[in-house]
Amino acid sequence: MKKTWGGRFKKPTDPRVEAFTESISFDYRLGPFDIEGSRAHVRTLVDAKLLTSAEGKTLLSGLLKVGKLLKAGKLPLDKNLEDIHTAIEKALTQIVGPVGGKLHTGRSRNDQVATDLRLYLRQATKESVQAGLSLIQELSQLALKEKDSIMPGYTHLQRAMPVTLGHHLAAYGFMIARDMDRFLTTWDRANALPLGAGALAGTNHAFNRTKTAKYLNLKSVLPNSLDAVADRDVFVDFLAAAAVTQMHLSRLSEDLILWASAEFNFLQMDDAFATGSSLMPQKKNPDVVELIRGKSGRVFANLLGLLTVLKGLPLAYNRDLQEDKHFIFDSADTVSSSLNLMAAFLGKVKFNRGEMLAAAESDFGLLATDLADLLVKQGVPFRQTHEIVGRVVQYCLEQKKGLRDLTDAELQKFSPKFPVGTKEKLTVRNSVAQKKASGGTSPLNVASQAKSLSKISLQVKKRLSKI
Repeated sequence: MKKTWGGRFKKPTDPRVEAFTESISFDYRLGPFDIEGSRAHVRTLVDAKLLTSAEGKTLLSGLLKVGKLLKAGKLPLDKNLEDIHTAIEKALTQIVGPVGGKLHTGRSRNDQVATDLRLYLRQATKESVQAGLSLIQELSQLALKEKDSIMPGYTHLQRAMPVTLGHHLAAYGFMIARDMDRFLTTWDRANALPLGAGALAGTNHAFNRTKTAKYLNLKSVLPNSLDAVADRDVFVDFLAAAAVTQMHLSRLSEDLILWASAEFNFLQMDDAFATGSSLMPQKKNPDVVELIRGKSGRVFANLLGLLTVLKGLPLAYNRDLQEDKHFIFDSADTVSSSLNLMAAFLGKVKFNRGEMLAAAESDFGLLATDLADLLVKQGVPFRQTHEIVGRVVQYCLEQKKGLRDLTDAELQKFSPKFPVGTKEKLTVRNSVAQKKASGGTSPLNVASQAKSLSKISLQVKKRLSKI
């Protein structure tokens, strides 16, 4: 097939080069956005009197027909066409005749693809935030529901202090909320028009680019034509937001995987969100959250991949930029599906509150900090209380006792400041109830955190409605 750029070449392209350089096998996903951008470009050409009104109507009608072919899966995607832009232009010309050749007036594939990608990015960002909103709402509801459910809290994967399950889940809710803010900020940055930048230097025609931006509901125009076609920093922003989101999802997955094990037994997975073993009939595996955890590697790699592609490129456009789409498409698909599946998984999980409580109550040292704070309230400096309670813990290990097994007389051997009735004060429920300072794990605080997450979800929803 004759190339759009073939006029200065005498030899046909080597088939190996064609196979190596084509992008239509993956950039076909930009088709709807290419048509949207092309329709705006037609209107710009009419405004600039480079097309008659009749020619503009013909091209707009033809592009709608091409869009229907694309949607129906009937648009030819021959690899000899190189990319989706050429495929659409060829189909348009077959429908409307020679006037289709006027569509590319004043436009390069450089500013064309940059525009298509930004239009795609707006949709991908919106889909990611919609999925994240579902997860924030699920975590908010669970936090409120589980505000009184006591479990061991961990540092270094060692039991540390009692917390509530609601508090633990709310923590992830706030993480995901910040992630959605990152995506929404990226959406704002994506709303600038590259079209009109041409190949690198701009166009010789009197295009009103501000008007073109309005045709595409873009809020501004990229002011420098070199920058417009050469950089992909907004896509780095998107991939960074995706990477941080997937990291948070991976950490939540790790907790859920541990909790689903027999060693923890803190939760039961719904059958619809688990798989089995082809060999071991008893197995029920957390494959969904394992894959969310595993896919984080791909999302991280996509961010690094695009940064690596960009790092050595001189201005302006270089063919290396064709590789950006693999990273962008994959991360967009992965993060939105991971967010949706995590929300669905949590919506069906059953938490074993009794097992969690028993684990907290059975740990001999989980209340050591509370014991130290009892001395602090008696006026003993914390550094002294820490040393005193450390010796109490050592005594318990030697005597194979728990802190709550100690009598007042035993405790007062370590410090006469230990109040009478310490044992009665030293409970996991008292421990979480005492965490009254803002941000703590007390049920009242967790209820407040759940309310904050609910407000955040409404704010995210409101911002979504405007994009």
